[in-house]
Amino acid sequence: MRLNDSINKIAFISDYPPRKCGIATFTQDLRNAIGSQYPHSDTFIISVNDIVEGYNYPPEVRFEIQHNDISTYRNAADYLNFNPADIVSVQHEFGIFGGSAGNYLLAILKDIKIPVVTTFHTILKNPDPEQMKVMRELIRLSARYVVMSETGKEFLEQIYNADPVRIDVIPHGIPDMPFVDPNFYKDQFGVEGRNVILTFGLISPGKGIENVLKALPKVIRKYPNTVYIVLGATHPNLLRQQGESYRLSLERLANDMGINKNVIFYNRFVSLDELKEFIGAADIYVTPYLNEAQITSGTLSYAFGCGKAVISTPYWHAKELLSDDRGILVPFNDPNAIADAIELLISNETLRHSMRKRAYIIGREMIWSNVAHLYMESFIKARKSGVAHSKHRLVIKTLDEETLNLPKIKTDYLRKLTDKTGIIQHAKYSIPNFRDGYCLDDNARALMLTVLLESTPFYNQEINSLQETYAAFINYAFDENTRLFRNTLSFDRKWLEEKGSEDSNGRAIWALGTVINRSKNQQLQNWAADVFVRALEHITDFTSPRAWAFILAGISEYLSKFGGDRLVNQIRDELEKRLINIFKIVSSDDWKWFENYLTYSNAKLSLGLISSAIISGNQEALSVGLDSLKWLCKIQKSPGGNFAPIGNDGFYTRNQKRAWYDQQPIEAFSTVAATLKAYEATKEKEWLKEARLAFEWFLGRNENQISLVDHNSGACRDGLHIDRTNSNMGAESTLSYLLSLTLMHLYSEAYSNSDNNFEKVDSEKLSVITN
Repeated sequence: MRLNDSINKIAFISDYPPRKCGIATFTQDLRNAIGSQYPHSDTFIISVNDIVEGYNYPPEVRFEIQHNDISTYRNAADYLNFNPADIVSVQHEFGIFGGSAGNYLLAILKDIKIPVVTTFHTILKNPDPEQMKVMRELIRLSARYVVMSETGKEFLEQIYNADPVRIDVIPHGIPDMPFVDPNFYKDQFGVEGRNVILTFGLISPGKGIENVLKALPKVIRKYPNTVYIVLGATHPNLLRQQGESYRLSLERLANDMGINKNVIFYNRFVSLDELKEFIGAADIYVTPYLNEAQITSGTLSYAFGCGKAVISTPYWHAKELLSDDRGILVPFNDPNAIADAIELLISNETLRHSMRKRAYIIGREMIWSNVAHLYMESFIKARKSGVAHSKHRLVIKTLDEETLNLPKIKTDYLRKLTDKTGIIQHAKYSIPNFRDGYCLDDNARALMLTVLLESTPFYNQEINSLQETYAAFINYAFDENTRLFRNTLSFDRKWLEEKGSEDSNGRAIWALGTVINRSKNQQLQNWAADVFVRALEHITDFTSPRAWAFILAGISEYLSKFGGDRLVNQIRDELEKRLINIFKIVSSDDWKWFENYLTYSNAKLSLGLISSAIISGNQEALSVGLDSLKWLCKIQKSPGGNFAPIGNDGFYTRNQKRAWYDQQPIEAFSTVAATLKAYEATKEKEWLKEARLAFEWFLGRNENQISLVDHNSGACRDGLHIDRTNSNMGAESTLSYLLSLTLMHLYSEAYSNSDNNFEKVDSEKLSVITN
């Protein structure tokens, strides 16, 4: 046993059991192995939750991170700085961590003063730009890197420019099992006297299990005493999205092929002891993945290292591990080749056992006790080299260093305003006003809010239910005959006009585009796409500039997903031209605007062009959008430098006096959304400052120093008068606040990174700018 007293405390950042994930199990096994080989060491876990309620963790988990809540990552950094370890071991896979390509992890690593050793469980050969940027920053922030294959080392060097001296190749750990005849275990499963084929791991479509099922009829005709065991639970993410539909499709396939008596589905996430018995009973292990992009496979490592005869498709890890006749490689998606390989190993016992023996001998280097020593050597080297990044971070931060602190998103009042029909548009104080019924505008805003919330830790089943209510309202509002939306619905569910305003139609189209591009609910996306295309039929007849802007925003969302749609691209080009033309006609050096007056939801005119320009690449549209917004931000300033939107009590006509009050929440939200979109387009930090200034208007940073928000419920008052607030709290105001707050949460990473080298924000979230 190689002890080294310089490594006494090790922190692991990963997911962790009872979460069902291969990397969670790997982290637990690695921690246990180090604890066994180095009993003096103190090891603890910082675990990432993929569900809001978290898990019933064992005591070694001392801190929890919420996947999509970047503030919890920063809190984890503070925890590590106040409870310092000698080494931080990161188990990296893109999907574990929140943010674009998992970049929220970097919020921890940039702020700690502890050497980091990163284990790369996934190394992509063709990363997208976001993945490349995250990987290179992760490499910069890590003292050493662990890969599990020579192919992984090659990729890290050649694709990501990692220093080869700092790369350690450490195999995936495996349990220590004796080399015994599979028949020793078979009676425990009632398969004695049969040829046992095994596939195990979390079940998902990419595993290629259907190809083994298709191979079995040919095998069974020759060897009818063959049984195929598929061991493992359905992957939790797939289970949440689609239930057991994939597993049921496999079972149907087995039944249709008449092999149901030769197939066993064991739908459990088994313990290590149980897994060892299943592996022990297998004569042949099959790993039939569908493509080559798999740099590490824990299930392959387990089966191979425990001395199994392995048949695999030629993904990266398998090609390396099974070379030199240590296994059989078959082409991707080729059931006949799988069948031939199985028949060969069943018929040739000498070949099968020699293959098993070669694998088992190599596997002795892969047992967890040996892997623990290799990791400790890597940790010691990292400790000697010190922290990879030189930027000094204070444990206790000054106000200037402190990140943006935002209220939590509360949706209690949103639920109060919503019944089975939709969201009620007005309230008397905090009491919903049934007399005024419902409107399309608010239900469109509410639907977009729920889509935004899908990318936050505040999303839950109740919000999903609200989402369906708002979608149903919009669906009911759409008139199939006119292909237009109606706007106002009485409380007794009677439409009060044949068609709604152009602006309300524009907002509905915006909401549909947002759903199409951003929702994770595929059924909702399908519905939205169906209505969206039909709703565009008459929009070129619209004359309202705001309606054009709203529609441009919706089209930009749509084209982000379906950029090749020629008709929608043509409509986009036409609306861009219209807004640019009216700007050229009306604007001057001292009035850089589209109209001779400023009224309501002003910043959305600029936002429409900026959003569209990001997709179309139209530099003139971008320039007009940015210039008009910059001018508007100057106009919307009080003498004290606070955000002061154009008042509803008279608005602002050119060459006349502006109205300072009644200031409306919709104006603050419009400005927040537009300035954040401007930041997305330019990466200029001044736009972040403007967005923060407008948002803080809700919280009391206004000339009256009065907060408009009830933080207990998430409600917002309807306006700011010269001496007080409007105490009514209707849907438009509350939605304006909640949308602003949600956007600020989604952009909060931009604020924390605006003064750092790594200046990247989740592009999916940045593109969700709603009305």
